[in-house]
Amino acid sequence: MTTTTTVRPADPALRQALRLAAIFAAVKLLFQFALTLYTQHLGYGYFRDEFYYIACGHHLAWGYVDHGPIVALQARLGELLFGESVFGIRIFSALAGAIAVFLTGIITWSLGGRKPAQALAMFGLLVAPQYISQSGYLSMNSCEPMFWMTCLLALILIQQGHSPARWWTIFGISAGVGLLNKPSMTFFLIAIGLGLLLTPQRRLLFTRWAGFGIALLILIALPNVLWQVHNHWPTLEFLQNGRADHKNVILNPLQFLHAQIDGMQPLNALLWITGIVSLLRAKSIRDTRWLGLGALLFYVIMCAMHAKDYYLLGIYPALFAAGAIAWEHRFAASRAVQQDRLIAFLPFEAILLITSLILLPMCSPILRPDTWVRYTTALHLHGNQSETEANGPLPQFYADRFGWQELASQVVATYQALPPEDRSKLCIWGSNYGEAGSVDLLGHKLDPTLPAAFSSHNTYWMWGTHGCTWDVVIGITGATPAELAARYDSVQIVGHLDNPYSMPYEHRNIYLLRHRKPSMPVDWNDWKSYE
Repeated sequence: MTTTTTVRPADPALRQALRLAAIFAAVKLLFQFALTLYTQHLGYGYFRDEFYYIACGHHLAWGYVDHGPIVALQARLGELLFGESVFGIRIFSALAGAIAVFLTGIITWSLGGRKPAQALAMFGLLVAPQYISQSGYLSMNSCEPMFWMTCLLALILIQQGHSPARWWTIFGISAGVGLLNKPSMTFFLIAIGLGLLLTPQRRLLFTRWAGFGIALLILIALPNVLWQVHNHWPTLEFLQNGRADHKNVILNPLQFLHAQIDGMQPLNALLWITGIVSLLRAKSIRDTRWLGLGALLFYVIMCAMHAKDYYLLGIYPALFAAGAIAWEHRFAASRAVQQDRLIAFLPFEAILLITSLILLPMCSPILRPDTWVRYTTALHLHGNQSETEANGPLPQFYADRFGWQELASQVVATYQALPPEDRSKLCIWGSNYGEAGSVDLLGHKLDPTLPAAFSSHNTYWMWGTHGCTWDVVIGITGATPAELAARYDSVQIVGHLDNPYSMPYEHRNIYLLRHRKPSMPVDWNDWKSYE
């Protein structure tokens, strides 16, 4: 007896969609690489948070005070595979951005869009300022769209009858790893789940494979939850402290919407707002009202929680896809659309490109600082500010790339000038993770014998003081000499940080402190600063 296996022919539209998506993804990847190399050439170095993530990568764990474990693993792998350089540690972020563009094309195909719609959706995402920005440095935000869109693609394909076993498994893995990447995925999953429950597609949730996928995501995310429990929920404490200290700028609903329009490029509102409407109407794209409802609910949840404007970043690829399909249907009588030509929306894409080039300095530092100030002043361009700290001439996202090499050089010079008996018991204190992290990375490059820095800021506090006796300390702090004299017999200013482009609160002294007074508190638990 012989067994005959029937092989289904490959979908030629899918092959074309995969090929087109791969081309756009490659363009995105090369574009981000070029931006990183060029901005380095202009003098923009590591971003403050990158020092912290690299340090976390050297202390791999299932959780951290203010972020998930994936970004630390991303930092460590980038460092091991591509080297300890600005370009090397940003490769995975650029790759995640390229994957997001690729998934946008495939989601457009899965919702019924042809090549014109696929190209329009991917092009819109490619020039969106927030996506250029978040793909340009080491960050957990760069990976969010990749995890979110994988989940949505899985749900769309399950709805269309594709293998529930395969796609619920993919959903569970992507959602679980996404939760390890950033807790905000919790609210995305809740919003999408509510969207499904409010529509006939709720049936997708009540199957054994759906139960398996949900169990899988919980299992993957569980180690982080257990870490939080073991460490007394530090992330909740961090969030509560941020609210109490009014750390973040609070936007009302209209301001929040305005920030979304700016972050996605104002002209792209024609795509994503149209996308929400088309999903809710369910005419050009049938049976996807759950996705439109989920997007609206997610917006409401984030706005009500006073989230930062970029916390919605991960959901936009699906909205771009839906909007592009709606426009493709609207111009179905057009010869270019009928012929399935990529240039069907070329006039709009050309205008979108030109305006995006004008706005590019707002999302990537492609101009020298002085030129950037003159350019933005002349065009009356103002970026969105997500935190309440006062800026200097540059916004925080750019300012936090200056001053670190000077800090590390001055610390190393002070260390090397000390006699051997002082070096053996020296401690290096940074008042925040940027200062401590820059010493650990850049200072160690200058002198491998330099002791590791410590700080009470966020996860650095958990790593302790490395046995510090507090008797000889290099301190990077905003405290005054008089304040430090109450704690030490000898207070000497050995350096000063005054880079004109760095954040104003980083204009401070570097001190050499000797002979701790008995009145100085040394209980490390009292120094904890989760903020």
